[in-house]
Amino acid sequence: MSAPLNGGFATLADPTAPVRLVLVGAGGMGRAWLGTILANPDTELVGVVDLDTSLAEAAVSDAGLQPGEGGVLVGTSVSAVAGATGADAVINVTVPVAHHPVNTEALFAGLPVLCEKPIAPTVSQALSLAATAEASGQLLMTSQSRRYYASVAAFREQIVSLGRLGSTTTEFFKAPHFGGFREAMPHVLLVDMAIHAFDVARFLLDDDPVSVYCEEYNPSWSWYSAGAAATAVFEFAGGVRYTYTGSWCADGLETSWNGMWRVNGEHGSAVWDGDSAPRRQLVPHGGVPADVEVAEPMAAVPEEIAGSLVEFVGALRDGRVPSGEVHANVLSLAMVEAAVRSAESGVRVLIADVLEQAYVQAVTDETHDGVHQKLATWGSAAVGLAAPVVTPL
Repeated sequence: MSAPLNGGFATLADPTAPVRLVLVGAGGMGRAWLGTILANPDTELVGVVDLDTSLAEAAVSDAGLQPGEGGVLVGTSVSAVAGATGADAVINVTVPVAHHPVNTEALFAGLPVLCEKPIAPTVSQALSLAATAEASGQLLMTSQSRRYYASVAAFREQIVSLGRLGSTTTEFFKAPHFGGFREAMPHVLLVDMAIHAFDVARFLLDDDPVSVYCEEYNPSWSWYSAGAAATAVFEFAGGVRYTYTGSWCADGLETSWNGMWRVNGEHGSAVWDGDSAPRRQLVPHGGVPADVEVAEPMAAVPEEIAGSLVEFVGALRDGRVPSGEVHANVLSLAMVEAAVRSAESGVRVLIADVLEQAYVQAVTDETHDGVHQKLATWGSAAVGLAAPVVTPL
């Protein structure tokens, strides 16, 4: 790696060579990432880390690769496998509770990290990771994969033409039977799924939330233990009200995994069903509504996790701050935590209160001297998170 650019994160010494990657986590999502890494000509898989090495070896073998010496190195230690392979970076696809320790180990081993969402289980841990990225001089990026759709970019362009915005809504209704930990976890819809929509709302509106009121419930037929359905109303800094309503036990007429979106502004409305091209209808003041316009097809781009990987590699090569950089991503996680607090308390919750309380907790809990010092110099979450400048997509 080369020295940090202008006090930012370190970039690759050779920006033309394939980025040598260690994948951490060999479960179902890990296998999806493994295939994505192999499909990208700018990346090379050199190691797979998992506490279950037999699982990791099977994932490597099933991909047609040779695990072990002379092939893809398998092990249980991120730093050991990365050191032995000369890796450039890490892809963290572990369960959320492992995100903080794995990211911390990798960053202080001199390795930038692309981490699956959420960046951490709590906002306080996310703030710790933001300070860890600063202390290590390495890039930590969250893979908010739903930003990487050509139709999302087209929808954003349509929204700009609507003038001052009033209301934005997302309807999300699916009925997946995951089995495993999701069906037992609390606040399952808000914590495990809604962050995708919350993050996309920030991206589309180019604005940040200031408060939320949320009600959460579990339909009587739900196969989840709790919180399979919720409605949250966010106020954004520019005055927009963003309403998210959804259920994970909603059989019949399901929405897409991206949900159904509508944005209304002073000049008309735009809608997106999450799958096909977005549509817009402009209405001049006092005039006749214009014809409905369907967004022009956009050039094919890598989507979902493939898009995350492309932006991560690009950032390591040219130093451009990616949209999922940890400091910028903390607010998406704060939306989730604030919604959960509102659902539990029955009152409107301020995002700033969530951030500052999390900051106090992060300073109290931090055990690494260098990270603690970074957090202390912030003085507040607002100051610390405002430091990096994120380059728009």
